[in-house]
Amino acid sequence: MIRLYQFPPAFGLPNASPFCMKVETYLRMAGLPYECPRGASHFKAPKGKLPYILDNGKAVADSTFIVEYLKSTYGDRLDAHLTGAERASALAFQRLLEENFYWALVYSRWIDDAGFARVREAFFARLPLPLKLLLPPLARRGARAQLHGHGMGRHGDDEIYAIGCRDLTAVGDFLGDKTFMMGDRPTSLDATAYAFLANVLWTPVESPLKRHAQKYPQLEAYCRRMKGKYFDT
Repeated sequence: MIRLYQFPPAFGLPNASPFCMKVETYLRMAGLPYECPRGASHFKAPKGKLPYILDNGKAVADSTFIVEYLKSTYGDRLDAHLTGAERASALAFQRLLEENFYWALVYSRWIDDAGFARVREAFFARLPLPLKLLLPPLARRGARAQLHGHGMGRHGDDEIYAIGCRDLTAVGDFLGDKTFMMGDRPTSLDATAYAFLANVLWTPVESPLKRHAQKYPQLEAYCRRMKGKYFDT
């Protein structure tokens, strides 16, 4: 049995981390049995971050390496039919969401005051004193340092949201009226796209990203299809 170590559910989603939600979505899409042990901690993670998996005694960290490991171990159940050009397009959109848009999402949650108020309530409210007072500003400071190191945090508020909104426009335009990101059949890209889009559209964090995503009804419809197919059955 594959053991998936991830953060607990939050914001009414399977996971408020798009990377954790991506892996769980992939496992469901690929029909691979798994369990999520309670009390997962990034302190025990091989690379100091969640998610990671344990499978037959082997630990695999990082969502992309996890998916690649699952493909090589259990067969490529979702992407085998893709052409080389389609694989290239899928990889480009995966990178757009995970390596660029992600940082605009982080900004909306951890630096934007309105978003941070929601994050503080969801992630820290149940902690005992004094942790519920000490940890939020420390975590926010860490997020700010990561954003600055990446480069996204060196931009202004309007610039960051403009970058994120352009990414959402690209996803919305590429999806169009297709059932899944790459066409009529689901692929591993859908695990990434659903995780990120749901974490924008279906959380209580109000931001320019959410308002922009709501301009594309196909994104909402897509998320509802993915949820209905893989999480409501």
